[in-house]
Amino acid sequence: MKAYVFPGQGAQFVGMGKDLYENSELGKELFDKANEILGFNITELMFNGTDEDLRQTKVTQPAIFLHSVILAKTLGADFKPEMVAGHSLGEFSALVANGALSFEDGLKLVSQRAMAMQKACEIEPSTMAAIIGLDDETVERVCAEIDEIVVPANFNCPGQLVISGSMKGIEVACEKLKEAGAKRALPLKVGGAFHSPLMEPARVELEEAIKNTNFSTPTCAVYQNVNAKPVTDPEEIKKNLVAQLTAPVRFTQTMVNMIADGASSFTEVGPGKVIQGLVKKVDRKMETAGVDSFQG
Repeated sequence: MKAYVFPGQGAQFVGMGKDLYENSELGKELFDKANEILGFNITELMFNGTDEDLRQTKVTQPAIFLHSVILAKTLGADFKPEMVAGHSLGEFSALVANGALSFEDGLKLVSQRAMAMQKACEIEPSTMAAIIGLDDETVERVCAEIDEIVVPANFNCPGQLVISGSMKGIEVACEKLKEAGAKRALPLKVGGAFHSPLMEPARVELEEAIKNTNFSTPTCAVYQNVNAKPVTDPEEIKKNLVAQLTAPVRFTQTMVNMIADGASSFTEVGPGKVIQGLVKKVDRKMETAGVDSFQG
């Protein structure tokens, strides 16, 4: 079975999507529509902005979503997913790609999610850190023993887990995890503690927006971040999307489950090659490919 996977925040780069805009009529039409929906010129920031511009959450999330989704749409008949998944934000790209969400509704939700997360970040200073070379169980145990808000946030692949929490929580956790044997504990340059209880204000805001959005039955299952399981029921998809903001991204488990359910290849659609690398960490022999520019 052919699996299509979609990247999340961090995959952005200046110039992303420009070839799609210049070489595909459909691409240009969708980018122009996106500028209208968002009420600002995101294409200008994507094609000619600075790294700094692209790092703002309200720009990053819609930019990556647009690059991924428009790429998938320009593949036309070649795009036949039999299972999909996305990393955090990428789950919204996956849901447009498998027909659960329209392009317009997907973009509006991604934009609302980004704004809500930005606001939550401003309420309390918080951050994230990558823990390298330690098993998941040890990371979970150490986080649970700390008297501050600090939780596992992204199970990316075996031996790579991102934690999320208050400034103090992350500082203490990094020390303790190094003592427990982590090869590295690297604070990340992010706006806040994504996928942690500190995102609760954003979760409440997004829940309202998702409740008022029409979701259809998708053409194939989406393996969702919250439970790493295949889902096709629109109501369950909505519930899991809301929960995703304060719950960890179980991407390691997602890839393991997709492979167990018959995935024979993984194609990453969107900027970067991060997810192909994560798949290889789970199964070195798995066939991976990327689509990151207009195929003509």
